Amino acid sequence: MTEQTTTDVASNRLTVPDLITIGVFTALYFVMVCVATLSSTLFTGGFGSIFLPAISALISGCVFMLLAARVGKFGGITVMGVVIGLFLFISGHFVLSFIASIVFPLAADLIARAGKYKSKTLLLVSYVVFSYGLTGPILPLWFMKNAYVASLENRGKDAAYINGVFENINVGTFWLSMGAILVCAVLGGWFGQRMMRKHFVKAGIA
Repeated sequence: MTEQTTTDVASNRLTVPDLITIGVFTALYFVMVCVATLSSTLFTGGFGSIFLPAISALISGCVFMLLAARVGKFGGITVMGVVIGLFLFISGHFVLSFIASIVFPLAADLIARAGKYKSKTLLLVSYVVFSYGLTGPILPLWFMKNAYVASLENRGKDAAYINGVFENINVGTFWLSMGAILVCAVLGGWFGQRMMRKHFVKAGIA
């Protein structure tokens, strides 16, 4: 391995300053998720919660795009997703939450890296994929109903509350939720790129 190659490899590794930057943007992203959670409570029962990932995708584009521009190395997007997934898992969500927060951010990181974190098109696609990382907490509503019901019962929820949660959980609302994430992520990512245009110019992103 030549000296130049060694230097290139080292420059692509996450450094302590990079990790600090990732931590800051992860905190900002978490705030956006909290805002989305609060917004989703405007809906009732499970019907509101299934739009949490979509609302988060709509308002978090600036955070994601600025992270990609500031770090610009493989691992930054993945780390942010994994940290959020760990928080969801520790706070009582199913292990599926953690799995989704690894698979989708990792895929998003690979997509962004394919464009060297400088392709606006691939960054937008990356953000769409990343946004599906928040589906972990809601997927059990459709695919792990019995376990979800047991979890609610263990938390002292009565039958009326549980019936309300699952009242609108069906095949139609599953595709509605997934489609809403796609639309909101495209809009949120596009808006994020528009807002960060000056920063992108400085970073050489086209």
